[in-house]
Amino acid sequence: MDILSNLQTALASYQDPYLKTDLFSAGVVTSFTEDDGAVHLSLVFPYVNKGQQLSVADKLTEILIGAGAKSVDIKQDTVIKAAVQKCQVASVAKVKNILAISSGKGGVGKSTTAVNLALALAAEGAVVGILDADIYGPSQGMMLGVKPGTHPQPLSDDKMLPISSLGVVSMSIAYMVDETTPMVWRGPMASGAISQMVNQTQWGELDYLLIDMPPGTGDIQLTLSQKVPVTAAIVVTTPQDIALLDAKRGIEMFRKVDIPVLGVVENMSVHICSNCGHQEHIFGDGGGERIASDYQSELLGALPLNIDIRQQADSGLPSVAADREGVIAANYRDIARVVSARLGQLNAQGDRGPQLSIVED
Repeated sequence: MDILSNLQTALASYQDPYLKTDLFSAGVVTSFTEDDGAVHLSLVFPYVNKGQQLSVADKLTEILIGAGAKSVDIKQDTVIKAAVQKCQVASVAKVKNILAISSGKGGVGKSTTAVNLALALAAEGAVVGILDADIYGPSQGMMLGVKPGTHPQPLSDDKMLPISSLGVVSMSIAYMVDETTPMVWRGPMASGAISQMVNQTQWGELDYLLIDMPPGTGDIQLTLSQKVPVTAAIVVTTPQDIALLDAKRGIEMFRKVDIPVLGVVENMSVHICSNCGHQEHIFGDGGGERIASDYQSELLGALPLNIDIRQQADSGLPSVAADREGVIAANYRDIARVVSARLGQLNAQGDRGPQLSIVED
């Protein structure tokens, strides 16, 4: 076996932890050359992975040196593929992927998950926006640290710009009314307000637009599912049986409107005592895995019941922004890479992918 074939075999032994296959099969390797032991490798990932690039380069270098390479030069890039939009909405025409963050019931940490996931995707290298569609309980502005009384910048033709904070852009009904004003609206009025926010906000070019959905399966959910080209959905739950029952209803709703469910995020999966480190499954154990298995889906990640997550979100500096190198931020960023990878795989279905070039100079 010549050195190039040996190096190729060695490289193929590496399994990408998020794509769950080797880099050749995933179409990540776009160029692989060897000249007198000097290897040049170009990789283009279909998901954001800024936080992993250094460790990936180190691991691949170790593998190739072990297979006989004298030196290794690795270039890494990311290309986020745009989903095919099922319906044309001018305001989101340049948004590549629209991801609904949903829950069957309130109180499971959906909005906190949405904001931290958005910040994690941005930290991994994506351009991200958040639409706060929880009309009756908008909270994204507060969690993003947007000052009360801040309003979107108006444009011509009744258009407006989203508000930028912590590296993401967002739109919320809270930006248009006083923070203490209740939304005493019937379903059609709330749905109409959501449609206006979608159609009048000029999102520009985004890799991901996350929609913080209201809990349940009512008018607003149906309006968004039918009038916005949603790429896929994530269901947030806790391990508690009641929450899991409602989460199943949420998954069934997305199935009925033909929106793929990427998977489940389990919040409050375990409580870790801050004094002694004892772990206790207060709300049950393994619920997220069971529901994912029942629906041939995936547990995208599990997050602990941790006071810091709540306090940091309440303070307007969520965990991913408050402690970028912390354990909680790392957990959210791992979920972000999984979500980005699954969206990339979903959008690539039916594509041939990039053409591999292996050259021996």
